[in-house]
Amino acid sequence: MRIWIDGDACPNTVKAILFKAAERRQVETTVVANHFVRTPNSRWIHCLQVPQGFDMADATISERLAPGDLVITADVPLADEVIGKGALALNPRGTLYDAENIKSHLARRDMREELRASGLVSGGPAALSEKDIQQFANALDRLITRALRSDA
Repeated sequence: MRIWIDGDACPNTVKAILFKAAERRQVETTVVANHFVRTPNSRWIHCLQVPQGFDMADATISERLAPGDLVITADVPLADEVIGKGALALNPRGTLYDAENIKSHLARRDMREELRASGLVSGGPAALSEKDIQQFANALDRLITRALRSDA
């Protein structure tokens, strides 16, 4: 298993959890972003800066991931691609996207975009809460543990 982080919008608190887990569990982790992202000096953690452009980080992650990898993203269309390629997608609030729930997540995302475009709704999701961060950390730990056990 390798962890890919959609770094353009990943909250710093979530990245800190990921960096700590990568080092502790010795899991290859790559932040992909169209800007420089500071990462700890570690043999397990890397940053891949991609050119500016619409969905360049998403496209790079999608091209490079392998079945069984884990992608950290709040981008629902990217999560859909990830699942289609046999990998896992976890959002920064600890929700695991899977074949059972991805279509409903896509439908809700599309509805919110339509409401924003029509001016009925403005803004995005609420800031991460302590509960969200804890849910993410717990979900990440479960997924890494499961992957490492299956590799053994």
